[in-house]
Amino acid sequence: MHRLTVVDSFTDKPFTGNPAAVCILEQPIDDDWMQAIAREMNLAETAFLLRDGNDWGLRWMTPTVEVDLCGHATLAAAHVLWTEWHLSGADTIGFQTRSGRLTATQKGRLIWLDFPSTPPRQVSDTGGMASILGAEALWVGHTPYDYLIELQDEETVRHLTPDLSAIARLGGRGMIVTSQSTSKQFDFVSRFFAPAVGIPEDPVTGSAHCALSPYWSARLGLSELTGGQLSSRGGTVRTVLMGDRVRLGGHAVTMARVEMVV
Repeated sequence: MHRLTVVDSFTDKPFTGNPAAVCILEQPIDDDWMQAIAREMNLAETAFLLRDGNDWGLRWMTPTVEVDLCGHATLAAAHVLWTEWHLSGADTIGFQTRSGRLTATQKGRLIWLDFPSTPPRQVSDTGGMASILGAEALWVGHTPYDYLIELQDEETVRHLTPDLSAIARLGGRGMIVTSQSTSKQFDFVSRFFAPAVGIPEDPVTGSAHCALSPYWSARLGLSELTGGQLSSRGGTVRTVLMGDRVRLGGHAVTMARVEMVV
């Protein structure tokens, strides 16, 4: 029997942010069974935790595949360990993952994740992105995982209706679209589409901000920035660029506890 906690990440309000399920295992289980649980939960990611010495082994599953890096489910995992396992808020939690060792710390109610920076490199675009997005691409780049496209303005990002089947055929994980923000609340805004891994649009994507942070830090000349993700649920990601690492800050809210009976 497995118990899962559903957490809304990168938000302090229920029913917003990005929901993730967190399952703390007592012993290893079969990969196919973990994938079946993630498919049943049908959230962008389900996180699986297993004690690994002083750290925790952490894996992330979408409804269709295992992924190499996920911010919101890591935030959710840290939140569950602090709130349900009663770890000291002063403790640093270490996670052993496909992307190396990641850490989480707390400052007040804000959780900070230490992730690798994945700056995009510019690539040529022969106009194909405009046909996929229905909007002019001002800059096209690629990270180790995704395309990153800068669009004209916040309203273009907000109202974008891209061709998801075309994005799925591009290869890689997905596509980040972004622009500078016109509001005082955020420095930049973004949306993230990953139909190839079973996520048509992700509500709030921590790992995308590992690319957005170095991109906008270079553009704006600031190391500390706040990003707003303009999905229907919405969310806020604070970023601090530190060399080849990015600190991602956000809140989390427990929404539900699920007990599987099979």
